[in-house]
Amino acid sequence: MAISFDKAFGMHQQALLIRDRRAQVLSENIANADTPGYKAKELDFQQALNNAQSRQARPVSRTHEGHFHISTEVRQEVKFRNPDQPDTGDGNSVDMHRERNAMMQNAIEYQTSLQFLNSRISGLKKAITGTGQ
Repeated sequence: MAISFDKAFGMHQQALLIRDRRAQVLSENIANADTPGYKAKELDFQQALNNAQSRQARPVSRTHEGHFHISTEVRQEVKFRNPDQPDTGDGNSVDMHRERNAMMQNAIEYQTSLQFLNSRISGLKKAITGTGQ
């Protein structure tokens, strides 16, 4: 009997990848906090998850090994964030408090998905080996 990892892990494998992408976006914001004119960005988690699930439902495959692998991923999930604070005069819209809070929340959600996946893998391992360890 074949194991379908998509069914075994559900959306959590995609959520983990999206949380990683969101951490990258937030890191870019923090790194550019002092860059004049930089506009803070945010990743729309729900839209990214919907896009990932739709791509998973209809995968693009190469017909020949010499063909380039082309991703159909559209970066529509990353958008500019509306600033919560007034312009400080340099055009930068990064609010460090908001970025740190978002980074911490994202890290917690990443850990939650990781723990879920670890428990699923542990359960699958027990089922395959037939042990209770």
